[in-house]
Amino acid sequence: MASVRRLTAILAADVAGYSRLMGVDEEGTHERLKAHLGQLVDPKIKEHRGRTVKNTGDGLLAEFASVVDAVRCAAEIQRGMIDREPEVPDEQRIRFRIGINLGDVIVEEHDIFGDGVNVAARLEALAEPGGICISRVVREQIRDKLPYPFEDRGEQSVKNIARPVRVYALRPGAVADLPASSGPLATPISQFAGAPRLSIVVLPFANLSNDPEQGYFADGITEDLTTDLSRIADMLVISRNSAFTYKDKPVNAKQIGRELCARYVLEGSVRRSGNQVRVNAQLIDAETDVHVWAERFDGATGNLFAVQDEITSRIAVALDLEMVAAEAARPTEHPDALDYILRGRAARLKPPSRENRAEAIGLFERALALDPQSVEAQSRLATALAARVLDNMTHMAAADILRAERLAGRALGDGDAERQMLVEIAIAAELPLHERKPGVASEPVSEPKIPC
Repeated sequence: MASVRRLTAILAADVAGYSRLMGVDEEGTHERLKAHLGQLVDPKIKEHRGRTVKNTGDGLLAEFASVVDAVRCAAEIQRGMIDREPEVPDEQRIRFRIGINLGDVIVEEHDIFGDGVNVAARLEALAEPGGICISRVVREQIRDKLPYPFEDRGEQSVKNIARPVRVYALRPGAVADLPASSGPLATPISQFAGAPRLSIVVLPFANLSNDPEQGYFADGITEDLTTDLSRIADMLVISRNSAFTYKDKPVNAKQIGRELCARYVLEGSVRRSGNQVRVNAQLIDAETDVHVWAERFDGATGNLFAVQDEITSRIAVALDLEMVAAEAARPTEHPDALDYILRGRAARLKPPSRENRAEAIGLFERALALDPQSVEAQSRLATALAARVLDNMTHMAAADILRAERLAGRALGDGDAERQMLVEIAIAAELPLHERKPGVASEPVSEPKIPC
């Protein structure tokens, strides 16, 4: 495309404090910004007949044939951003600064150049987070056409521009007073967009015993749970040191989830009386502040370490199942391989039937189609196929076993020996003796426990 010149309204936008936000939560900030651009900013630019010239990492450059369209678009973007992260602390919110100028520019296929663009960028830098700055020529064009209360900030000397620029500002307070956009409302962005799906923080369990010296037992439960949960596949557990900063403080699950980027919060208490101990545990969805699961565990304290091990292992197993079920039920617009793996695991927890087995296998198949190299998808699908054979719920036993063996072989090649062994045991238990491969045990083998 040859270079041409034209008069155009230029909109420049960036994220205020982007480097600081990235330093605090790189992945979460990146995902939230992508969502804002895709769900609000880009649709608004198109709605007002604009064109996104380029994205600039933390912002964008757009052009409009009409100055009125450009300013109206900017105002609606800033007004829409107010509604998108209502529960995120002020210091963590994404806020745009927007500058608008009218100028004659050189147009190329993927960029525009000229003093008009430079002035728009300088106006953007002068804008407050959540506000808009425009030049005098833009103000003159919209004066009787738009009702926005721009304030005159006088002549401003800006970098690399020879003459001072007259600046008019629409401040964040004035933006907040504007009516909400009449167009389709963008989906609010959750502060948990960047939180890993199976992420959890185990808060220090409270000691409710009369004896303050029993606090060590409550702390031991907390530490052992953190360790046991860390061993579960796909589970991301916040460190003990981070969790213990909340000891003896009121629990606000939403705040803790935001601060630690965890989707679930586990809290509980320990009460010891005589030779009996009672442990209460509650799993909370940090996004909704809703209790997902709660249980009470009782034990005798004859062997304190044994009862501690038993209780923590029972809680860890229950949490694994509950979190998988909760994540599988969470609505997702664009499921990925892990989404389908979680849904398949939840389907495996249903009572055995041909339909339920087929549902689980189908979900693992979809996960493998999305990520053919996923060791977990291969292993889960192999064990599901073997389980279907063991339960006598297939007319294709030989084909299922052959597929399970091949999948297990691929998983073993990637180092997942434990699941390979389970599949081989399952196959050995089902195949007649004369069909077993050399090296597979020919003695009777008890039915294995296929992992969920």
